[in-house]
Amino acid sequence: MSDFAGMEELLQDFLLESTELLSDVDNKLVELEKRPNDRALLNDIFRGFHTIKGGAGFLNVAPMVTICHRTENLFDKLRNSELGLSSELMDVILDATGAVRDMFTVLSQGLPPPNPDPAMLAALDAALAGNLAAVKAPVAAPAAPVVQAPAPAPAPAANSNEPNWEALHQAVTGTGQPAAPASVPPAPAHVDMAAAATMVVESAPAELIPAAPAPVAVVPAAPKPQNKPAPSTGGPISGQENTIRIDTVRLDQVLNLSGEIGLTKNRLTTLRTEILQGNMETNTLRSLDEAISQLDLLVSDLQNAVMKTRMQPIGRLFQKYPRLARDLARQLGKEVELVITGEETELDKTMIEDLNDPLVHLVRNAVDHGVESAEERIAMGKKPQSLIELTAEQVGDHIVIEITDDGKGMNPEVLRRKAIAKGLIDAETANALDEKQCLQLIFLPGFSTKDQISSVSGRGVGMDVVRTNIQKLNGRIDINSIQGEGTRISISLPLTLAILPVLVVRACNQPFAVPLAMVREIIPIDTTAIQEVSGRPTIVVRDEILPLKTLSGLLNWQPTQKPNFGVLMQSAEKSFILAVDSFVGRDDVVIKPLQNIRPKGVAGATLSGDGSVVLVLDMEDLLAGQMDSSANGSIMLRNADNFSY
Repeated sequence: MSDFAGMEELLQDFLLESTELLSDVDNKLVELEKRPNDRALLNDIFRGFHTIKGGAGFLNVAPMVTICHRTENLFDKLRNSELGLSSELMDVILDATGAVRDMFTVLSQGLPPPNPDPAMLAALDAALAGNLAAVKAPVAAPAAPVVQAPAPAPAPAANSNEPNWEALHQAVTGTGQPAAPASVPPAPAHVDMAAAATMVVESAPAELIPAAPAPVAVVPAAPKPQNKPAPSTGGPISGQENTIRIDTVRLDQVLNLSGEIGLTKNRLTTLRTEILQGNMETNTLRSLDEAISQLDLLVSDLQNAVMKTRMQPIGRLFQKYPRLARDLARQLGKEVELVITGEETELDKTMIEDLNDPLVHLVRNAVDHGVESAEERIAMGKKPQSLIELTAEQVGDHIVIEITDDGKGMNPEVLRRKAIAKGLIDAETANALDEKQCLQLIFLPGFSTKDQISSVSGRGVGMDVVRTNIQKLNGRIDINSIQGEGTRISISLPLTLAILPVLVVRACNQPFAVPLAMVREIIPIDTTAIQEVSGRPTIVVRDEILPLKTLSGLLNWQPTQKPNFGVLMQSAEKSFILAVDSFVGRDDVVIKPLQNIRPKGVAGATLSGDGSVVLVLDMEDLLAGQMDSSANGSIMLRNADNFSY
């Protein structure tokens, strides 16, 4: 049940605008730490907190007003030169913005946020009083009044120490509402941060909770009024996940194109009537051809215009990373500057959301693994402050995102030894890898260069998650590193996933579509040029030895003919030649998922121009477990003129 009945739209607008405003404040705070005397920045940050406080006050969100009011007063003193900015003071301010952001999360569920952490409020008050010594040392939270929890009633289960799991499940899921004993007091409106973990247990009936020796500390608060009107919607506030801001110019373009298409449709209807009446004159057929060509052009323009409405500046994603890099650098004792360029580059909204986790991993890795500490950099003759660059630009029909650092770089030999030591690859395979392939070892599941697991890294899952998520977006990731100079990680992504450029090929008299982003070139297959290496067929293309695989073999189908053409494809860090019977051509398709079925290696289906169904292949899924196997779907060469699958 929402605590903002009748105000859902106002709350959603407040969350949308205030979240963006707070992200802008975070970035300006990072800049302010570099330029503490910049009065323009101080005024902008002051206005940001003032605006958020005003919206929270209108919605009667008292905990948020409390934090924003104290922080606003703090910046009023900073801009009046009554206080000086320090790193410790900035930590307190950033803790306050983090608390406000956590409150946004609670508000997005239609619930009132809890009271602020007393320790954080005490730190803000100490900063306002100019007591920097108290700011440096965290202030202990005042002891909350202790309420003795009543002894629970005996559980009906045979074992008195075992909670009634069935009743607990009913209470949590709402499938049943067992009556609580009269001795249990009503749940307080606000729970102290230290006791937040007990909220779910306290809301359950007493007979579900085993006896606890320690009392539960809660902060008493005034009970909620009982005459609250029922909310209009029972679910949480949707927030900004289901909304998007669109330039009205783009909407006007869509409207104009829709009108033009309507006029062309009327023209086609008239011509159709004339043809049905037997008017097959040359002028009529010419007019029909012109109308169809115009419709084709208008539909293409409309498609592009609609796709542009989904495009959003990637800067909305990038703006959270300066704060992330700053906080992690402070935690690790490093000096790091994150420089962002290309924020105006546009990308599909859904892809921007899916990019968040991979980029968080990469930025954190650059700070943790990539750059050195100030002492190490000085010893190497470098500047004490390291530089990390995050850039985005559009290259053709792709977006290229790069994360570059000027750190120590990666040693391919060290990576090779680590992979062998962790049992991820054998020594024979490792010795066959060149330096470029050794760098790709960091993407193996379980690989990590850290010997000790910390709160930041060491578990060997980060880079594996990055590559998996990028591949889901039909993208590619590449690494270049020079020892002593730094590392550059490049991500190439299509502009959108709604429309996928594909190459339609034929195998076994069946059309298939493969993502065009993976296609490097098309070559004819000459059986005399096929050589067997380690029992597997290969072809040399410009001094590069590439494995040869047939599409029919990957599908485990019986071939109908020898393949005539090869598609040179790039899959992650591996290149190979896909042998096919023939080609249909290039096309832009809209992928439709298959209902209630997910065949291995099939991403979805689309319709061709003649109305037939074309399966869109998921090459990464299709190649899984087969790139290193000579039995599953590989071409086994008997002789130069004979293929056996």
